[in-house]
Amino acid sequence: MSQTGTIGDKLFRSVLLIAAASILVIVAAILYMMVQNSLPTIERFGVGFLTGREWKPAQEEFGALPFIYGTLASSIIALVLSIPISLGVAIYMVEQAPKKLARPIAFLIELLAAIPSVVYGLWGIFVLAPFIRDYLGVFLQDYFGWLPFFQGRLTGIGMLTGGIILALMITPIITSVVRDVLEAVPTTQREAALALGATEWETTRIVLGNAASGIAGAVVLGLGRAIGETMAITMVIGNSAQISISLFEPANTIASLLASNFAEATDKIYMSALIEIGLVLFLVTFVVNALAKLLILKVASGTNSAKHA
Repeated sequence: MSQTGTIGDKLFRSVLLIAAASILVIVAAILYMMVQNSLPTIERFGVGFLTGREWKPAQEEFGALPFIYGTLASSIIALVLSIPISLGVAIYMVEQAPKKLARPIAFLIELLAAIPSVVYGLWGIFVLAPFIRDYLGVFLQDYFGWLPFFQGRLTGIGMLTGGIILALMITPIITSVVRDVLEAVPTTQREAALALGATEWETTRIVLGNAASGIAGAVVLGLGRAIGETMAITMVIGNSAQISISLFEPANTIASLLASNFAEATDKIYMSALIEIGLVLFLVTFVVNALAKLLILKVASGTNSAKHA
C-alpha cells in the first residue's frame, strides 16, 4: 500500500472519529450547561423542588410536581389509546394485508409522522376540543360520571384532549417500529408454525411472542416522544399548574411549561427553576430512549441468532 493511501486512510478515520466524538461533546456540553445553571434552585430547594406543588414566580416558590404529574398522566393516556391501534395496524400490514394495500397504509403512517406538531395543535383546538366538550365529554359524564376521572368542567381543553393529541402523534412512531420488528422475525418461524397445524391467529401470537422485546422498545420509544412533545400539548392542555384526577380539568407538562414561560423568566432564580425542570425532562427522556434502544437491540440480536442457528 502506498504512503499516500495510508495517510488518506488515517485522515479519513480521524475525520470520522471527530464526527462521532462531537456528538458526545455536544451532549456533555448540554448536560453541563443545564446542571451549572440549575445550581441556584438545587441549592435552595433541594429535593423539595421535585415534590413541591406551588409554582409562584412572583413569590419565588417553585414546585415541579404538577408538571411532572401532567407529563406522566398525559403520556400514559396517550399510550393507553395508541398501543392497541398501533399494534393492530402493524400486525395487519405485516401478517395479513396484501402488498398493494400495505404500501399505501405505510405511506399514510409516514405522512402522519411528518405532520408538524403545531398542525396537530390547531386540529385539537378547532376540532377535537369542541367534540369533547359537546359530545364525548357529555357521554362520559352521563354513563361514567360516578368515576372521578370524568367529573369536572367540560371546556374541551384539558388532560384528555392533550392525551388524545399525543396518542395521534406517537401512533405512527410505534406502528413503524413494530412493523420493522415483526418483519425482522424470520419467515421460517411462521412456516414452521403453519406446518404444525397452527392457525393464522396462533401463528401471529408466536411471532408476537418472539418480538415482545422489540414491541416493548417501540412502546417506550413512543413514550419518550410523548414526554418530550411541546407545541401541540401546549395548545390544548390548558397550561394550569394543578394536580387533578379529572381528565377534563386543565393541566400542564414540563415541555409546555418551558415553552410558555421561558420568555418571562427575567430573574436568576426563575430562570434556574426552568432550567432545572428542563434538566429533569432531559434525564427522563434520555433514560426512556436508551431503554427503548436496548429493547430493540435485544430483538435484533435474537433474530440474528435464530438466522445463524
